[in-house]
Amino acid sequence: MYALNFYSPIVAEQLRSGRKTATIRLGDKAAKYKKGMIVQVLVGARFSPRDRVFDAVIDKVEVKTLGELSPREIEHDNPEIRRTEDMASFLSQLYNREVTPDDTVTVIRFLVSGGGSSCRKARANGGASRRTRSRR
Repeated sequence: MYALNFYSPIVAEQLRSGRKTATIRLGDKAAKYKKGMIVQVLVGARFSPRDRVFDAVIDKVEVKTLGELSPREIEHDNPEIRRTEDMASFLSQLYNREVTPDDTVTVIRFLVSGGGSSCRKARANGGASRRTRSRR
């Protein structure tokens, strides 16, 4: 089974609370992650054991440049960020290299697997509540 790994304990709380419903990864990851794929969402320090937060279903995978991201797409990854410039800075720290608006990124949207839309039900399954339909 594939996994989405996150390294920050802050992200773990965002995942559990349903505030983080996507991840923006540097590069084209469309060959690795496909819509409908079930993945484990894991949190823990790099090169250390990780804790399973929940299983998720990949809802959407889009490849584009960082500059093409909407504020909403950025917010789904990091609720504290909405601007492309701030996301470039965040990714630069994460990947230890300069990231520009011209860099290719993959937006991976996910839903808690088996949790439904009820907060109580999702938390009982070890996950977070979230809307099961995308707003357009």
